[in-house]
Amino acid sequence: MTDKIDFRQVVHALSDALDLVGVDELQHGKRVAFMAVECGRAMGLAGDDLDRLYHAALLHDCGVSSTTVHRYLVSELDWSGADEHCQRGHDLLLEHELFADLAPLIHYHHTHWEQLTDMDLPDQTALINNCIYLVDRVDALVAQQGIEELLFGKDDIRATIAKYRGSFFAPQLVDIFMEVSANEFFWLTLQPRHLGLYLSEMALDGKEHPIDQQCFLRIARMFATIVDAKSPFTVEHSHGVSRLAKQLGVLLELPEAHCDALEVAGLLHDLGKLRVPDEILEKPGPLNDRERATMKHHSFESYQILRRIDGFESIAEMAALHHETLCGDGYPFHRAGAGLSREARIIAVADIFQALVQNRPYRASMSPEKTMAILQEMADSNQLDQGIVATVRENLSACWQAATGETTRDDR
Repeated sequence: MTDKIDFRQVVHALSDALDLVGVDELQHGKRVAFMAVECGRAMGLAGDDLDRLYHAALLHDCGVSSTTVHRYLVSELDWSGADEHCQRGHDLLLEHELFADLAPLIHYHHTHWEQLTDMDLPDQTALINNCIYLVDRVDALVAQQGIEELLFGKDDIRATIAKYRGSFFAPQLVDIFMEVSANEFFWLTLQPRHLGLYLSEMALDGKEHPIDQQCFLRIARMFATIVDAKSPFTVEHSHGVSRLAKQLGVLLELPEAHCDALEVAGLLHDLGKLRVPDEILEKPGPLNDRERATMKHHSFESYQILRRIDGFESIAEMAALHHETLCGDGYPFHRAGAGLSREARIIAVADIFQALVQNRPYRASMSPEKTMAILQEMADSNQLDQGIVATVRENLSACWQAATGETTRDDR
């Protein structure tokens, strides 16, 4: 892992992860960011203020991990409880010093303007929240209209937004939106092939902001919290895999830098699961062939997100290979034997161990002994590394504690 990491690339990677929650309706955060920036420029924002709006818009839905909640976001203009994810996102960003100044900008991004005016908020903060709300709702209407039909349907979208002038949305923001959305450029840029170029240019225009490894580790924990919040059955999974992977690295006497990389890879290995529908993750029985195929997307999605960050090539590989096996029947690359680094093998063992000791919709958590028996069976069938499994056996109590944050059942 590189000594310095570009903050802009991290924000874009986090945005990529958040966009996965849409499953089939991807790039929601990016479209919102584009539209917010265009409105922000018309509001007179520039420099750091415009950058803050851009980053806040990219991350505005960081409180959404559930595909069920996301369906409401793109299918309903307004609904009861819409502000719950705003509060979660605000609290999440507020915990990290690099994102804390963005938290107030998304706190009320589903609050009607007529309610915002009664709150004790700085004028610019209120306007930015409402700007994100307005373009977020535009994108919900875009999703209903169809991205390829926007030049035909844009007038209906504009008419819907105008109808809520002064109630949902600030009058001046509606006027600005009507101005900036009057041309074809605004609507055509929402198409994926054009949106990518616009965002690339925005990233190049931003200020360089390198961050160190410890700072990124805290960001990785934030990523993991978003992923683990997807289901009550995955709460703390990524954090547990991270703790166990790092501990195994230490027990196997890997260099400190490698142990640090294992910690980060463990936190980020399941980013791609944000794209797995809730009903598959929480199915109380075996998956069918179609559901298994959907599940197999997730490790590759993690790889695609992480490899965008310069210096993260090894982290991306460790995270992506956690479902590969020594015999080559894993996924997504079908790597085998020498094609799997020691670190990738450690992440694979840590992932299975932690999953086995968690409650899942189709079974209760397993005892340390039963968990160990399954790991040994997988090692004997050349799926997992024998030496790493032996290290778990020799340190079973400590591994249980790392994976669960608890003492073993025998120790209680």
